[in-house]
Amino acid sequence: MPNALVTGASSGIGRTFARTLAARGYDIVAVARDKQRLDQLAEELQRAHGTTVEVLPADLCDPAQLATVEERLVREPAVDLLVNNAGLGAQTRFVDYDVDAIEGEIRLNVLALTRLARAALPVMVTRGTGGVINVSSFASFQPAPLFAVYTATKAYVTNFTESLHEELRGSGVKIVALCPGFTRTEFQDRNGVDATRVPALAWSSADDVVADALRALERGQAVCLPGLPNKLVAGFSHLLPRAAVRRTVGALAKRL
Repeated sequence: MPNALVTGASSGIGRTFARTLAARGYDIVAVARDKQRLDQLAEELQRAHGTTVEVLPADLCDPAQLATVEERLVREPAVDLLVNNAGLGAQTRFVDYDVDAIEGEIRLNVLALTRLARAALPVMVTRGTGGVINVSSFASFQPAPLFAVYTATKAYVTNFTESLHEELRGSGVKIVALCPGFTRTEFQDRNGVDATRVPALAWSSADDVVADALRALERGQAVCLPGLPNKLVAGFSHLLPRAAVRRTVGALAKRL
């Protein structure tokens, strides 16, 4: 059976990736900080699909724990698909943002993602097969006041992934940047976002986001932007002056 390692598997999009991949016949290596939730997920997937689930609790901001996950990516059984999903985002003015929290967000969104990709890809390239999904964000395409660090880290993820997409061309290994917009997960609640102020048309379900990502990976796309409204807004924003984009997104962030 193919094997997928999913970070941030205890909730949201990561949990949905684990469920969807298990239903498609993958064994799962589930990575997150919350062991209790990972154990519950493992029991659910084993019962529903007969899936082998390896629970790997880890705080990816901790160098030693990150190294444990890197080590898992280079040993057997081989990981056929890496889903780099774990991430953090905080809605706050930069001048009010705790400096240690800033460093933690950058470590998780940028450093951990990069190191895990670096651990997984040489093995995949040697085998001539494999895939990586780096979870970025719709926010990677424009600046977002009150989410300055988050959008900057996600811009890194999108550009990093697109660059690797070209480097890996012809290797048999596929990589895609998944850039979801508003998705119904715990992310909004954790950041105090008033979901009722977001138009219903702007929302996607985690199931749809994951299905789009896996379809994009199969097709060899470099970037997956789920949902027609998000595609239209992202395309239109490139036509506007940057100052107009900054002010519009800033006004929306304050409204939320």
